[in-house]
Amino acid sequence: MHRSYDDDAPLSPDTDTDTDTDTDTTATGAEVVPGAPLALSADGPAATLRDGDRFTALRTAGPRAVEESYTRRWGVWHRDLDRPSEEPLQDPEIRAWATQRLEQGYLVRHHARPATSEGQEPASAGRRRVVVTGLGAITPLGVGVGELWQGLLDGRHGIRELDGPEFVGLPVRTGALVPVDLTELVPRQRARRMNRSAQLALVAALEAWQDGGLDPSGTRESGLDPERVGVSVGTIIGGAPVLVAGDRLLREKGPRSVPPLTTPMTVPSQAASQVSLGLHITGEARTVTSACASGTEAIGQAIDRIRYGHVDVALAGGTEAVVTPALMAAFASMRALSTLGVASGTTPSRPFAKDRDGFVNGEGAGFLLLEAEEHARARGARVYCEAAGWGLSADAHHVAAPDPSGAGIDRAVRRAVRDAGARLVDVIHVNAHATATVDGDLAEAVALAGVFGAGRIPVTALKGNLGHLQGAAGGVEAVAAVLTLRHGLIPPTIGCVESADGLGVDLVTGSPRALPLSGDLVLSNSFGFGGHNAVLALRRGSLGVSVG
Repeated sequence: MHRSYDDDAPLSPDTDTDTDTDTDTTATGAEVVPGAPLALSADGPAATLRDGDRFTALRTAGPRAVEESYTRRWGVWHRDLDRPSEEPLQDPEIRAWATQRLEQGYLVRHHARPATSEGQEPASAGRRRVVVTGLGAITPLGVGVGELWQGLLDGRHGIRELDGPEFVGLPVRTGALVPVDLTELVPRQRARRMNRSAQLALVAALEAWQDGGLDPSGTRESGLDPERVGVSVGTIIGGAPVLVAGDRLLREKGPRSVPPLTTPMTVPSQAASQVSLGLHITGEARTVTSACASGTEAIGQAIDRIRYGHVDVALAGGTEAVVTPALMAAFASMRALSTLGVASGTTPSRPFAKDRDGFVNGEGAGFLLLEAEEHARARGARVYCEAAGWGLSADAHHVAAPDPSGAGIDRAVRRAVRDAGARLVDVIHVNAHATATVDGDLAEAVALAGVFGAGRIPVTALKGNLGHLQGAAGGVEAVAAVLTLRHGLIPPTIGCVESADGLGVDLVTGSPRALPLSGDLVLSNSFGFGGHNAVLALRRGSLGVSVG
């Protein structure tokens, strides 16, 4: 990093007391004169080097002092921690650089990091750390997290032709349905009072709850205070298909034929309320509706509710059941759906592929069990990773199309990393939103290349396996991102035989790839119609609690 200091220029509030100690130096106003003796700390270039250390070189000729700065992170030296596109230096190279600058008449200093910082950014005051202690999913690959993860690693997909009579005559008849009768998983009497989206949510949330070591009977049986537990669910339309069915009955058979539970089964908030009812969670039951970013935003909101002490535990994720004739017809009218079909033997959902032509509509649910770190430690919970941060932005561009510049995605990514107390060089993988639409995939690729540099971060996209689960996509893909951190493997992107030209992303294809070790942050992206952008940041590493 280069800095110029002019003794005559007033200091702005931004630079007077800069807290970003990794790359910035506070200007003191001290005069630097030509020929002044060089000052070098005693440890100098020969010192033991650790992450969080900095080397600075200050030119001492002329009225302006120009400083260069390198910071050590993940064993290498970066000129700018938020510009990973620039090639870092190794330890021998930084020593050679420091020696060269000394010989050129620079003032060179080695700034050793404080012994307790471990090279990490200081935690924000008043914020509790949030960890993931349970996972749950029901997807087109099957019931449970195990089926999801194995299907992703195997490169399988759950997309099929829709052969029901209700789909006859539709221009597109390809979808990704959960391959099980939900009445086998939800008691029939209870299922009759719930829309399909709520049923999916209940199955996934209960798995996450039990995966976290909690009693399926509920909060009290698990030894938890019900008032300190919350639910946060993302969904787009909830039970809108119930309303469509009610309208059909009204038109065909009159008002008395409309079921009395039509209204409570229609509202999007039914999923959150049913999870709350099933586990006796009384802290809060929140619903987020922000198009296809809903699931990720619901998780982000739950992180903040725990961070700032509103609750200690939260079930957070997304759910959706939108594979219905009316919605399929609507998406087809937008020309948003893939027309490739499954006859070719490969998935018709082809993220980042040269021949991609739209998404495949799907259904499912995915949930994380989130806890305050101290709460998880107190009960001896297994921890998958830290739910480190999240970021939002809005494109303000078009009712449905993404901003082709990727500017909104860029902002959401940077905000998520900053919220996690991290820098861009800490990011080692991105789980892309990539729905296989021509414009959407390109906008995301442009943004990722702009933020991280072309081809520098391994990227995967899971909608080739799952289809687009709409409001559930962020929840299910967050589960996959957590498992990527736990197992150290990035699932491959399927359906992309040949990548589109000019994407500039390092797309993982063919087989799983080992997760890089030179960092600790994984991002999961979700973007929705209307310019809703949400990014989740997850961190691996020891948190002082049992890790399974």
